[in-house]
Amino acid sequence: MSTPTKQPQVGITPNMFGIPYGMAGLAVCWRYAASSGMAPASVADILFLLAAAIWLVLVVSFLIQLPRRSGGWRAVTLEDPVMAPFVSLIPIVGMLLAIGLLPHAPVAGKWLLGVFAVATTVLAGWMVGHWIAEDLDLDRLHPGYVLPAVAGGLIASIGAALAGWTALAHAFMGLGVLSWLLIGSVIMARLMFRPRLPAPLTPTLAIDVAPPALAGLAFLAITHGRVDVLVLAFGGFTALAAIVQLRLIPVYRRLAFGPAFWSFAFPYAAAATFALHLINYGRPAGRVVWSWVVLLAITVLIAALVTKTVVALARRTFLPRLA
Repeated sequence: MSTPTKQPQVGITPNMFGIPYGMAGLAVCWRYAASSGMAPASVADILFLLAAAIWLVLVVSFLIQLPRRSGGWRAVTLEDPVMAPFVSLIPIVGMLLAIGLLPHAPVAGKWLLGVFAVATTVLAGWMVGHWIAEDLDLDRLHPGYVLPAVAGGLIASIGAALAGWTALAHAFMGLGVLSWLLIGSVIMARLMFRPRLPAPLTPTLAIDVAPPALAGLAFLAITHGRVDVLVLAFGGFTALAAIVQLRLIPVYRRLAFGPAFWSFAFPYAAAATFALHLINYGRPAGRVVWSWVVLLAITVLIAALVTKTVVALARRTFLPRLA
């Protein structure tokens, strides 16, 4: 008798933490809308709670399945050339949730922010060191590689500024911006001069929108909302990144829906939050209408991602199969 072939199991992959990452980004956007008198604060609080619940479920599920994965936890979390950068989303989302907690429980929020900021920095440093020490295949590089040091550093800067840790906010901003210049340049060279990203990774191109928007938001957090030449410069680069995304729409439309599509959520939410700041600063004619257009557009986009995810889960086509 032949031995039955062992079927691969479905499970949680690190890029699925893009779901609470995007939900927390939307919560931050609504939090700013509430602070400017546009919307009730309860909407942001509900979104933060949803993000926290999803994050907790994913963290527990991911940790439970690790012992069953081939290659051990290091191979899955730190050494996988495709998925490893997304592991940094675990403490990064933790920082965003701590930011959401700050207005309601400042002491607890600051403690959690500090813990997750340290974890993000250590993980980013370890990962960058691993990329240097090992033979990294340039063709396996993708925009997700900006997550550990770039997104992690800039979100830590925003959180530190909101917590009143101004010196740390400057330090984290330096970490994020300089890492963006260095790592982002390598990624752009790979995207331009090497073969196209494989289809499952193509949605990660949306991640390129996040660094300039986050840099602008970090500077605004440090300066308590003051718009100057540096913020406007980051705004210009964010606009360029958004126009690039318009050109990529035909590329995205050819793809099958999967977890990687959540790569759109947080970068676009960060850009939307930055846009609200700039609209509030520029005060164009009909600025309230423009602000609501931006806020509703990012909300509809993420609501569409949630809907497609629920449908895919019901059809059992969303969770990837693990080796």
